[in-house]
Amino acid sequence: MSDLNNSVLTNVKEYMADLGRNARIAARVIAAAPTAVKNKALLAIADELDKNRITLVAENQKDLAAAKANGLEPAMVDRLAVKPATVDSMIEGLRQVAALPDPCGEITDMRYRPTGIQVGKMRVPLGVIGIIYESRPNVTIDAASLCLKSGNAAILRGGSESIHSNRAIAACVIAGLKTAGLPGEVVQVIETTDRAAVGELITMPQFVDVIVPRGGKSLIERISREARVPVIKHLDGICHVFIDGKANLEKAFNIALNAKTHRYGVCNAMETLLVDDSVAAAILPRLAKAYEEKGVELRGCEKTCALIKAIPATEEDWSTEYLAPVLSIKIVSGLDEAIDHIARYSSQHTDAIVTEDYSRARRFINEVDSSSVMVNASTRFADGFEYGLGAEIGISTDKIHARGPVGLEGLTSQKWVVFGDGHVRV
Repeated sequence: MSDLNNSVLTNVKEYMADLGRNARIAARVIAAAPTAVKNKALLAIADELDKNRITLVAENQKDLAAAKANGLEPAMVDRLAVKPATVDSMIEGLRQVAALPDPCGEITDMRYRPTGIQVGKMRVPLGVIGIIYESRPNVTIDAASLCLKSGNAAILRGGSESIHSNRAIAACVIAGLKTAGLPGEVVQVIETTDRAAVGELITMPQFVDVIVPRGGKSLIERISREARVPVIKHLDGICHVFIDGKANLEKAFNIALNAKTHRYGVCNAMETLLVDDSVAAAILPRLAKAYEEKGVELRGCEKTCALIKAIPATEEDWSTEYLAPVLSIKIVSGLDEAIDHIARYSSQHTDAIVTEDYSRARRFINEVDSSSVMVNASTRFADGFEYGLGAEIGISTDKIHARGPVGLEGLTSQKWVVFGDGHVRV
């Protein structure tokens, strides 16, 4: 197991404490590192990935072979694969993050107080970030690059099914950090597959400042329930599109089709379509035909089933994240009922309205309490890259501290700074 001996890994508690202590020390170093040094590290990591393509693919083959032998679903095996294009994508991602503005050290809201002091806020790293994720090895690079650029140390725990791939990627990360003169402990990948390591990571507030889980609902529920460290997370992506009575129906058709069928197994895919009863007869039959051609199973309210071929929806359907070619449809009697339905069933991830009425659009964005609220756009745009963040560490439906796609700024906090010139309080 790399340069860690088995006797250390048998004592997971001691092993994790060592990682935590190393991360806390490294966090002070990376927090003080100039932007140029952080960018040098990111580009050096990209070069290491490029030089070690053969090794990365070879180590990934070990994970793929084990996954197939263990009967992992084909879709999961596909997510696990590191192909030449995957390496290209990781390299490009590192270069993009290097090109992003550094949020650290930015001072804003400076103002003079009547006493003569100047008061403002400075953006600073969170400290040590623990990231727990499943399957996709490229998340190791996404997480490492964002934490590094935002001045944070990171402890990464990938899925056991990608252990060989993650170790190979981690070796490239460490080499790149050292090229830039930074300690390799700035980014540490947990090398044991023992599930107890996760339990330790999320209960070490003395070493870890925040946890970011990326994976299935069961993983995130467990982390949220057991963590003694603040968690940035979302549990469900129950996203809605509401076709208003004053919608442009061509826009509505394209948006409703894209929001559901662009990709099924993602958190920003539409799971429930709400349609104003004044336009239902004009838009639903056409949409139903398009969904049928895509193989989407429709589940509808009583009015929907009377209009198109659909399975009667149950109460459970309205609060289900399918992550599959299944869609719930409800005909509503206007904006008020649509907003009420969303307030009851939405997971506060992403909800959209299609309308040409400015006042209704304003009401929707004011009254729908989700991390992303959209007007005349597909829910599939709820993504850090699409929002111009360069990349994201995940999407948060919490209200404190970050909300929506979490990029570099979401991995920082602010502290008050005061400038005086011998001022004393009287």
